[in-house]
Amino acid sequence: MSILIVDDEKDIRELIGDILRDEGYVVRLAGNSDDCMSEINADPPALMVLDIWLKDSRMDGIDILKTVKRDNPDIPVIIISGHGNIEIAVAAIKQGAYDFIEKPFNIDQLIVVVTRAMETSRLRRENQELRRRDVSATEMIGGSPAFKALKVQLEKVTKSNGRVMLTGQPGSGKELAARFIHLNSNRAAAPFVSVSSATIEPERMEEVLFGRETPDRGVEPGLLEQAHGGVVYFDEVGDMPTGTQSKILRVLTEQQFTRAGGTDKVRVDLRVVSSTTRDLPGEIRAGRFRQELYDRLNVVPIAVPSLADRREDIPELARHFIDWFHRSQGLPARMLSSEAEAMLQTMAWPGNIRQLRNVIERVLILGENGGPIEARELPGPEAQGGGSDGMVLGGMVATLPLREARELFEREYLLTQINRFGGNISRTAHFVGMERSALHRKLKSLGVVTTTKSGGRAAHFEDEEEEEAES
Repeated sequence: MSILIVDDEKDIRELIGDILRDEGYVVRLAGNSDDCMSEINADPPALMVLDIWLKDSRMDGIDILKTVKRDNPDIPVIIISGHGNIEIAVAAIKQGAYDFIEKPFNIDQLIVVVTRAMETSRLRRENQELRRRDVSATEMIGGSPAFKALKVQLEKVTKSNGRVMLTGQPGSGKELAARFIHLNSNRAAAPFVSVSSATIEPERMEEVLFGRETPDRGVEPGLLEQAHGGVVYFDEVGDMPTGTQSKILRVLTEQQFTRAGGTDKVRVDLRVVSSTTRDLPGEIRAGRFRQELYDRLNVVPIAVPSLADRREDIPELARHFIDWFHRSQGLPARMLSSEAEAMLQTMAWPGNIRQLRNVIERVLILGENGGPIEARELPGPEAQGGGSDGMVLGGMVATLPLREARELFEREYLLTQINRFGGNISRTAHFVGMERSALHRKLKSLGVVTTTKSGGRAAHFEDEEEEEAES
């Protein structure tokens, strides 16, 4: 990280530069406010040493200080002046200056102040990185074939700047995948900014993205400007207003834009990751999404598997959420009974990982004791019926003769168990208490087949496979 020295006197700024270079710092120099702002916009420094008086400049030191503390509040600024007095010092500190040094300055004093300010800057960066990692680094949980296949794809794209399009069902973990890309890329120390296309009011979308300039409030950076140097994540990009789509396309092409109410071009260096649950080719045909924008965003398409495609991961995910709620909210650190694990793996999860997280939180809040979580505590037929003393037959099953009902039950039961174990026939056979060869014969007689799906094996009825082949 570099130190930016701003002083209208060439001898002074070069002297300070030489002193700090001798101390091992990387130094940049600016002689006026325009050069100063250009250096900051090109690459924000770790520290600024700023002269309070700048001849022949549009802005003096206090104006620059105000701008820097508004747009780059994490940059410490050391003010220097040959006309220093207590009033100027107080004014500079009130505006957010780290410290104040008078000319002619003492070299040892300058080095001490710079060293402390650089340490402050380093600690701020480290704290920001730790906060980002605390939110997302531990969330990529799983060991199923579908999860491993996803992880391999994500790892391949982390070191490039290629744009990634994540597709998948709601709640399947698309934002976590985007954060994984960010945290494992060379932009990990820079911002990760999430743009929720579905929740921002369409009439405010451009202002939120590009920022605005007004006489009374000055420059208010938008999300794209805040993400400079890092990753911007367009969540549910299919919900982006069509008018905004064309402007985003221009940003992707030119890497610059104009704030609302402004005239100056703002240059940004961004990596773009987007996600959608929609069929974007269908949206394009319907005229609701621009083909050119889709082509720009969909450079590397990655499908995030649903929880139904990675049922093997459910117990591990559930234990992870139990531990997380225990640490973050003080909820009981309960174990999972084997029956509860089995039930979690066989339940329907239309809300995917988000739904599983909510179920675990509800069970921990409403739990009767600190013992293992039992199947009856989970939302399902047993819990809703108040126990397992009886079973209510579905309407279709109740109308079938015993032989057909038994066959239907066997098909559904074995189908559920195979998918629970990720298509692993050996593990399924062991659990259901059958020889592997006998299970194969039974599956063939019932019309149950397994095929590769989302990196793993999945079971389904043979007639479904024929329908998929015909479509």
